Amino acid sequence: MAKKARKGGHIMKGFPSRSLPKNSFVKVVDNSGAKEIKIIAVKGHVTTKKRMPAARVGDMVWGSITAGDVKIKGTVLNGVVVRAKKEYRRANGWHVKFESNGIILINADGTPKGTIIKGPVAREAIEFFPEIGKIAKSVV
Repeated sequence: MAKKARKGGHIMKGFPSRSLPKNSFVKVVDNSGAKEIKIIAVKGHVTTKKRMPAARVGDMVWGSITAGDVKIKGTVLNGVVVRAKKEYRRANGWHVKFESNGIILINADGTPKGTIIKGPVAREAIEFFPEIGKIAKSVV
């Protein structure tokens, strides 16, 4: 019997916890020219009143570029969370955590802006955005 989705939640059993709250600074791990991004909003996040919206691995976020190339600094772009320091449990029983948090910048149609991804990428991000898996060197 399938598990029911909570309000605003995913149906996947053992999906990662929300570990990157709004207004957090996260490293950009592709070669798009940005070095750091500040999370402004999480797409599709539904929460209770007065609770801070937060992102998890595989979520699409809107963020302001705070460091990097002068041409794109200060612009608001879309991104996907591909790594998180917070440990989470997968449905098969494995516990997964990464050394650092990481975001990849994407276009409106879901294709990545960069051509190279530095470091590993979580499998949960590739399930929702398969174009990221094509340029990822390693998938965990």
